[in-house]
Amino acid sequence: MARALPETRAGDREKTAERLLKSSARKFYDPDVDIDWDAPLVDGKSYLLPHRISLYGTDLWDGLTERQRLDLGRHEAATVASVGLWFEILLMQMLLKAAYNGEPTSRHVRYALTEVAEECRHVTMFARMVDRIDCPAYGPQPYVRQLAKILPTIAYGPAMFGSILVAEEVLDRLQREMVNDDSVQPLMRMVNRIHILEEARHVTFAREEVRRGMAGLGRAELRYQRFLIALVSFFICRSLIHPRAYAAIGLDPRQAWHTALANPHYQASMRFAGERIVAFLDETGLIGAPGMALWRKTFLLPAGW
Repeated sequence: MARALPETRAGDREKTAERLLKSSARKFYDPDVDIDWDAPLVDGKSYLLPHRISLYGTDLWDGLTERQRLDLGRHEAATVASVGLWFEILLMQMLLKAAYNGEPTSRHVRYALTEVAEECRHVTMFARMVDRIDCPAYGPQPYVRQLAKILPTIAYGPAMFGSILVAEEVLDRLQREMVNDDSVQPLMRMVNRIHILEEARHVTFAREEVRRGMAGLGRAELRYQRFLIALVSFFICRSLIHPRAYAAIGLDPRQAWHTALANPHYQASMRFAGERIVAFLDETGLIGAPGMALWRKTFLLPAGW
């Protein structure tokens, strides 16, 4: 159960932006240079950890060959990456809107634009990764892609930055689990390492904006912000698996998709991925009515909510 709306405290916006700007200048990657895209993929190494694959623990999983399991992990990794690049393109539009409406000489706007530059590199990195592992860029369902076109127009304030955090931190939690695991493809580990390093700055920036934006919200505005982040989070989470990924390994796509959504292991993986961000959003008051039914369908909430 979400707590009553608490007081929120954020650091000084310009000081935070200055610190993040210095960090971005000191340590960044260029995926076109820093990743060996021509290196061979290692036969038998995974693209996702097996226990994070959506069908793990089901009868369908038990009926798969080892090759099919590896291939399903490959296609699900491509799904997650292509959803990531889709949302990061939306994220860049939202950050550019914030920069457009902000003070162009401020460090805050400078950092927002720096983050856009980093996200451009992430989008091209994810796209190259999907291509390199020989998968389609599944992305979200077409109707979700169409609906999402209005997000940069209707999203602002804490729900905008909170939605960014859901997309980034869910992915970050899964990547951190893989980055030092030798059973995972070296290419995947390097992509994860780059994304983790640079997203840590983006998370700091967005978390402070959520705290700042929640201060002093009226009741009607709070309900709008809560509903919007619940809606966006629902579509992000439901897009992380795709029926066509199951068809690619010879399964019935509709049956496999419904099996995955009902799979307790998959739901537990989503709770694991959302553990940190859900705690933060609850602490700041962004989880609550009227969005609770949507939040429960994300599988991010702890059991019993």
